[in-house]
Amino acid sequence: MTGSVAETRHRRGRIVIVGASLAGLRAAETLRKKGFRGKLTLIGEEPHEPYDRPPLSKQVLTGYAPADQTALPRLCRLDAEWRLGVAAVGVDLAAQRVHLADGQKVGFDRIMIATGARARPWPNQAEATLDGVGVLRTRDDAARLRQYLAVKPRRVLTIGAGFIGSEIASVCRELDLPVTVVDRGRAPLENALGGVIGDVAATLQRQHGVDLRCGVTVTELEDDGNGRLRRAHLSDGTTLDVEVAVVALGSLRNTEWLHDSGLAADSNWGVACDPACRAFDLNGIVTDNVFVAGDVARAAHPLYDFEFLGVEHWSNAVAQAEVAAHNMVCAPPGAVPIWRCPRFGPPSSASISSPSACRASPMRSSSAKARSINTGSSPPTAGKADSSGLSPSTRACGWTSSNG
Repeated sequence: MTGSVAETRHRRGRIVIVGASLAGLRAAETLRKKGFRGKLTLIGEEPHEPYDRPPLSKQVLTGYAPADQTALPRLCRLDAEWRLGVAAVGVDLAAQRVHLADGQKVGFDRIMIATGARARPWPNQAEATLDGVGVLRTRDDAARLRQYLAVKPRRVLTIGAGFIGSEIASVCRELDLPVTVVDRGRAPLENALGGVIGDVAATLQRQHGVDLRCGVTVTELEDDGNGRLRRAHLSDGTTLDVEVAVVALGSLRNTEWLHDSGLAADSNWGVACDPACRAFDLNGIVTDNVFVAGDVARAAHPLYDFEFLGVEHWSNAVAQAEVAAHNMVCAPPGAVPIWRCPRFGPPSSASISSPSACRASPMRSSSAKARSINTGSSPPTAGKADSSGLSPSTRACGWTSSNG
């Protein structure tokens, strides 16, 4: 297949992006910018169009911006089919179809998995449904938590001192709300940033009035008899009277819909992929038409001895989306190793004008490699060999020291 034919094939067909958040949107935009002219479908479990998540734990919680004003800007016209408010529940890679929760099926030639992650829930389901208990991940989560904070609760409990837990504590102090942060670790942010930064974060939180309790856990969330949170019991035997509790215990990747797909996917680790964002199957073989980007992706990280890691970060989602989209529509180079060889006697005019006429074999001999080195002498006269033994016509066919 020639390069132009391959490029045309890659820029047509059907591409489905499962996951309509930051990575999904930026991937769709990159596809159009790269010249994809085929059918483009975005599938999203949430009913909202793509929105920005960082403001949810900052401007939305403080009341500076409403949750419905966090939509991501569109960088180009997509001309895409949007299927929002319906989750993908399975994928048949052999038949190239995505199965949706409403029973419909969406066909594809190439697919991108950008389903992201969800907040890890409180393990006790009955306690997790109490009024006043919540998580922070989606736009609806932020709107609900903002309502809880707006009524000035007597005390807020944050379960977990990672990034989300620490941000919520900061917001509560900005709103002059009493807040307690409970974490089983030695210091906040220690798992992500190490002990030194953790100690700095602990000092900073306490200086700003946070009741920080490390080395303990929450064992029970107690209701008031009417389904409303009233008290939290800790592992050290103490209790706290609280009206709001935010569970900030990390996240789970949204991979359940890939359970029978044959891909290397797990809710704790995500979907494994190579540097080109192509997904691995269960045998560790790279797929040709399945790509991954965003929080759900797990790839070899160069800063950690190429250990497979998932990076839940805004800029990483954008970078992976652009890489994946590029590789979905830009055909890989079709170049193969070639042997640029000299000729006995004067070469024909065709061999001089066409480098492909010099191709003979995918292999090169070591003697030919040695003779290809340019000694740096003065340029040869027309029709005569230079000091390397190559005539100008032979060098026109591409034989240089860099090809040796």
